[in-house]
Amino acid sequence: MAEDAWNSQNPEKVSLAYTADSEWRNRSLFINGREEIVNFLTEKWKNELDYKLKKEYWAHSGNKIAVRFEYEYRNEDGKWLRAYGNENWEFDKNGLMDKRYASINDLEIKEEDRRL
Repeated sequence: MAEDAWNSQNPEKVSLAYTADSEWRNRSLFINGREEIVNFLTEKWKNELDYKLKKEYWAHSGNKIAVRFEYEYRNEDGKWLRAYGNENWEFDKNGLMDKRYASINDLEIKEEDRRL
């Protein structure tokens, strides 16, 4: 469901999976709450064109889940990139994500090397 929501590139839809005061670390950015999530994702997808994401469950314990992911996108200069990373998620008692910590690395790729 998370993969489908992010691939929709609908910031409002994505934000509803998170608590109203959700705490994120995305690369070197710290984001707090749904309003900041929507603003962040709106700007992200303006610069990450033809975005496509694939997530893979890694492990869980109690209310915490770890996933690995990769996504590909084209930047405004027409260059293709693949981003790799890991996310650690923590959920509240209602099943909403309260914390999301993402470590992400980008790699420039050729269009013909796209996998997604």
